Amino acid sequence: MDRTVYTQINPEQCIGCGACVRVCPSRTITMAAENAVVSGDRSLSCGHCVAVCPADAVNLTALDEDVSRFKTFLTENRWLPHGEFDTAALVRLMRSRRSCRNYLSRPIDYAVIEDLVKIGITAPSGTNSQKWTFMILPDRSAVLEVSERIAAFYRRLNHIARKTWLRRLLKLVGKGRLDYYYREYYVSVQEALDAWEKTGRDPLFHGAPAAILVGSEPGASCPMEDALLATQNILLGAHSMGLGTCLIGFAVEAFKNDPSIARFMNIPESEKIYAVIALGYPDETYQWTAGRKSVSPRFFRGSKI
Repeated sequence: MDRTVYTQINPEQCIGCGACVRVCPSRTITMAAENAVVSGDRSLSCGHCVAVCPADAVNLTALDEDVSRFKTFLTENRWLPHGEFDTAALVRLMRSRRSCRNYLSRPIDYAVIEDLVKIGITAPSGTNSQKWTFMILPDRSAVLEVSERIAAFYRRLNHIARKTWLRRLLKLVGKGRLDYYYREYYVSVQEALDAWEKTGRDPLFHGAPAAILVGSEPGASCPMEDALLATQNILLGAHSMGLGTCLIGFAVEAFKNDPSIARFMNIPESEKIYAVIALGYPDETYQWTAGRKSVSPRFFRGSKI
C-alpha cells in the first residue's frame, strides 16, 4: 500500500498546539521547538491532522476535495461533535431502509448515482486503504445486459446440479457445495429462470433501472469489510434521497464463480466484487418499521476474578 507522505504544514500558520501530533496514527508529525513538523517517512493519508488543526495550517495533497462536493445537495464541512446528532432520527433511518423489490421505470439522474458513490467512500477502511471500486450500471439496458450474463451462469449451474452422480461424488470427497446448492436453491432458481423466459419478469434485479457494483482492488488490508461498509453507507444514503435498494447476493456469487462476466464488463481480473446493489425509485410504501429477531450479546469481563 502507498504510504507516501503527502502532509504539508505551513509554519507561519501553525500555532504549536500539538493537536495534529496527538491524533496522527502513523507518527508522521512531531513537535520541533514551538511548531509541528513533518518528520516521519510513512503516512496513512487519513486526514486526521487536517481535520483537527484549529489554525488550518495542515494540507494533505493526496486528498481530492472534489469527492466532498456533492452535485444534488449541499453539506457542511464542519465536523459534527460526538453526541450532537439525533440518535433517534439515525435509528429511524436505519430501521426504515428496507430491501426494495418493486421499482418505478423512472430513470435515475447520473449525478444522483455519482453522489451515492461519494457517500459510500465516507466509510472507514482498514489502514485507510480506500481500495474500493464502484462500477455503475446507469440505466435499465445496462442492467439487463449484465442480468443476461448472470442468468446464463445459473442456467449452466442448474444443468450441472441436476447430475446426481456428480453431486454425490463431490460430496464424497468433501466438496458438498453443489449438493447444498441443489437442495436449497435449485428449484427456486429454475422457477425464476423459467418465469423470466416466459413472462419477462426480472427475478434478479426486480426491474431496477440502475445498479452499483462495489468491489476492491488488490492491496487492501480487509477488502471485503471495506466494500461492505461503503455499501451500507450507499444503502442508507439512497433511502434518504428517495431511492430504494436491494442487495443482489445471487449476482455476487455469479461474479465470484464466472470470471467471464467481469471480463465482459471490462472489470480487471484482480478486482473482486463484494456487493451488487439494485437501485431505483420505489414502487412500494410501508407504514411501520419492523423488528428483528432477538439477540443475546455476550460479555467478557476478563479472566481474573
